Amino acid sequence: MQHTSSSQPKAYYNKEFLFSPDARTIRILAEYLEPQRRLRKHKIRGTIVMFGSARALPPEDLAVEVLRTREQIEKAPPAEAQRLLRHISSMERMSAYYAEAAELARLLTLHFNGASDGRERHVICSGGGPGIMEAANRGAHEAGGKTVGFGISLPHEQTINRYIDPSLAFEFHYFFMRKYWFMYLARALIVFPGGFGTIDEFFEMLTLVQTRKVTKNLPIILYGSRYWEEVIRWDVMQDWGVISPEDVNLFKYCDTPEQAFEYLVKEIKPYGSETGATSPE
Repeated sequence: MQHTSSSQPKAYYNKEFLFSPDARTIRILAEYLEPQRRLRKHKIRGTIVMFGSARALPPEDLAVEVLRTREQIEKAPPAEAQRLLRHISSMERMSAYYAEAAELARLLTLHFNGASDGRERHVICSGGGPGIMEAANRGAHEAGGKTVGFGISLPHEQTINRYIDPSLAFEFHYFFMRKYWFMYLARALIVFPGGFGTIDEFFEMLTLVQTRKVTKNLPIILYGSRYWEEVIRWDVMQDWGVISPEDVNLFKYCDTPEQAFEYLVKEIKPYGSETGATSPE
């Protein structure tokens, strides 16, 4: 009897199946296993995660945008001119945060690159995109260190910034798998001013620490006290009884790269010094 090969491809070659709802579990698992493989190859054991707005401009681009906006102001009606003036002010403030994020990443990279124990050579990790994320990767890159970008595919924005080695640039489809990797390797978290995405990531990680789902030591910095005190009213949450007074001790405000650097160097504990510390499984 003559045997004929099947006209159907093997399941793992079948793209129609792999991209179907039925194979969603396989795609989720791939976003766990493939990053794990690459990170192990590069011996990435610990990260310092930096979040912040994708809209912060590098200082070298700020002058061009301010000039363009001032030209618009000259032709705009009074109400629109006032809005554009406020926009210039916000661009200037966020660009200053860009510079400070790059400097902090540089300081941390120089410090941890010099660790004698390879397990203590923590690397800067961001969401891989522009703005504060770019600044973090840029500072680490310019200090000569490895740096990781956990990107996310979105309809209208987000490309991996140029300061990340392609072998350490990741693009996730599932937000929750991206957040898993942010937390799993994190040795510290630094949150710069940002919007919905930044606040979402911060609160998810803060919740894991507050509920003791994560028990490893995890210093958390809210960088830019003026912004965070205006945006999040912890005192109001305490007055309403929805958080405890000690919950506000889970993070620290910092306003300069040097202040944040000194705090993190003191608070990040060596491997093996924590008993029973765990990351999310």
